[in-house]
Amino acid sequence: MFKQGSENEVETIIGLSVQVEGNFVANGDIVIEGTVSGSIKTEKNLRVGKDAKIFAEISAANAVIAGEVQGNITIRESLELDGSAKVFGDIKTKTIVIAQGAVVQGKCSAGEEKKSKFEKIDEFSRQDKGKHKDRIGESDQLV
Repeated sequence: MFKQGSENEVETIIGLSVQVEGNFVANGDIVIEGTVSGSIKTEKNLRVGKDAKIFAEISAANAVIAGEVQGNITIRESLELDGSAKVFGDIKTKTIVIAQGAVVQGKCSAGEEKKSKFEKIDEFSRQDKGKHKDRIGESDQLV
């Protein structure tokens, strides 16, 4: 994702002085250095520069964020937050890397969507409590 020399593969660049309002949809890589309000969706990669300000819902395959984002972020694969990143919203991704200095205010869920092991343990412990209830009562009487 965004390796050296990959600028040729970038479909859209929103420059530092550019302000975009509305729903922004692309199939290729996007680089944002300016300001975007609304929503951003791409089937590929998104890079947000350190001076960028985004007031939008974001959806992409992969993303590297160095600027400010106010809105929820959904990344299908990998999200990297640089040390200068500021995110105010919920994050949902498969993998995340947060550099020292980054600010995140919101819920973050990372990993595969599977039933949590904790839910299975809770089900087991509820069933198990009924079996051990008699034992607890017996030991209380012995004391």
